[in-house]
Order: sequence, then C-alpha cells, then structure tokens
Amino acid sequence: MSGTPSGAPGDSRARNGALLVVGDVVTDVIARHQGPLASGTDTVAAIRTMPGGAGANVACWAARRGEREVRLLGRVGADAVEWHERELTSDGVRPALVVDPQAPTGTVICLVDAGAAAERTFLTDSGASLRLEPRDWSDALLDGVAWLHLSGYLLFSAPSRELVTVALASARARGVPVSLDPASAGFLVELGVDRFLELVEGVDVLLPSRDEACLLTGLPDAVDAAAKLSRHVPLVVAKQGADGALVARSGTVTAHVPAEPAAPRDTTGAGDAFTGAFLAALLAGATPQEAAGEGCRAGALAVERVGGRPPRGG
Repeated sequence: MSGTPSGAPGDSRARNGALLVVGDVVTDVIARHQGPLASGTDTVAAIRTMPGGAGANVACWAARRGEREVRLLGRVGADAVEWHERELTSDGVRPALVVDPQAPTGTVICLVDAGAAAERTFLTDSGASLRLEPRDWSDALLDGVAWLHLSGYLLFSAPSRELVTVALASARARGVPVSLDPASAGFLVELGVDRFLELVEGVDVLLPSRDEACLLTGLPDAVDAAAKLSRHVPLVVAKQGADGALVARSGTVTAHVPAEPAAPRDTTGAGDAFTGAFLAALLAGATPQEAAGEGCRAGALAVERVGGRPPRGG
C-alpha cells in the first residue's frame, strides 16, 4: 500500500527486536472422547494434562521459528509456576511470570470430540491468569521490543483490562506496533461489541476467528466481516479454520489464503498457532499474505497434535 510508513504493520520489512506477548498462562486438561458425552454416567476418554493458555501458546509458536527473542508476561499461581516456567523455556520463550499470592493457576478443561472435526468445548477457570493488573506492567518490558501482542482474554476482567490500557499507551509512546487476538466469541458476547471496539482502539493488527469477526460486525459473511473490521483496525487477518485466512485492510479483503491439508486430532490452540507463526513471519519481513500462509501451515500442524503447543526439535 503506497504511503505506508517504514515500520508500519505489514510493510514487509524485518523488524529488529523481540516479540513481547502479554496474556494468559493456564493448565489444560484435555479429554478426547469418541462420540457424544453420556450424561449421568461414564464416558471413556484419553485424558492428558498439558501447559496451555492462548497467550502462552502464541509465544511458543512464535518462538518455534527461532529467529528472534520471544518474551511472555503472564500471571500464575504458586502451585504451578516452576512447571510453566520450565515448559515455556523449553519452547524457547523467555517467561516473566508474576506469582499471584491468592489465586491458583488458571485451568481449562478441554472436551475434544475425537471424531473427524476434532471440535472442542472449554470449561474455563481463569484463576490467576486474568488477574494481571497495571502494577504488573513496567515500561521497561518494552526495552528491545519490536512488537507487542495482547491476548484478548485480558479484556475479560477489570484488572487485566486496565493493564491493556496501560500497555497500549506505553507501546504507542514508543512507536511499538500492537496486535490482538479477540480470543473467545463467548466472552465477547458478555463484554459487548461496542466495549470491545473501544478497548482495542489504537491496535494495529486484529486476528479474529470467523465467529469473532462476524460477532464483532453483526455480519453473517466472513469476507464482509473482515472488510468491515479493517475500517476500525489497519490490518485484519481473519482465521477461517479449514477455509484458510482472510487478509483485509482499509475496508477491502486483499487476500484469501488457503488452508493447509490436515487430519485433525485436536483443534485446541490452532488459532494460537496461526497467530504465533503469523507474527514471527511478519517480524521477519514477510508480507501479511505471506505471514498468513505461515500461520495456516502452523495451524495445520497444530490440529494434528494433542494440546496447544508446538512440537519440539522440529
């Protein structure tokens, strides 16, 4: 796009510096069951406990590229801080975890239908994860940072909403671009569309799912929804699952990036994988369309694995 300043979102130039992700760190309990749940009795399932959280997952998938430092600010309980720090470090992330003196680490029970679509339902206890607050933020967190990414889950509690406001202002003052993933259509309904759009004022890149984009615009068609959102946010990359991704700016969808073929086992974290890979590619100098292609490839890899984190060693 002509007139795009150097360093603006999507100008296809590599950015020097780290990616800072601010968001949720939780423990996922993933139960993969075949067919419908048997109400009032037992349902056979394969159950695993794994590290998760949208913010943490994004950071791990971004770090997988290995080209630059990825940092993560999150809040956990004393019950699991050492485990989460080890897991994040093993995935190449530099964690800055605040230990909550009262709340335990957030826990999400992921019920995954082991059928062809591998669709999932979440039962969420946010615990310490949404108790991030302004005093957990320091402008020094942006030292050496080229990009700030915010998990949309932060908008769903009063303390972390305040932190988002402070972090956005700090990034604006330093000229650091900011991206945000809305995170949950269900929580968006509770927050309200107008309130959400007010809170993300000043964000440079929005990465909604199809459902989130349609909810935020009131439009049933994903293309129309992405185009409309790009009148509010300079760059919108709408994740479409098996239909790939849409790239929109200035009220127009500029690209439809196809999905990569995959055999889904668990769709938990697929959107986080997309976001992390997209941001890493964008920081490395890819165009938004090219970065969305990287996101689709990461999403395909993610759905073929159980859990929301990337494979290690490859």
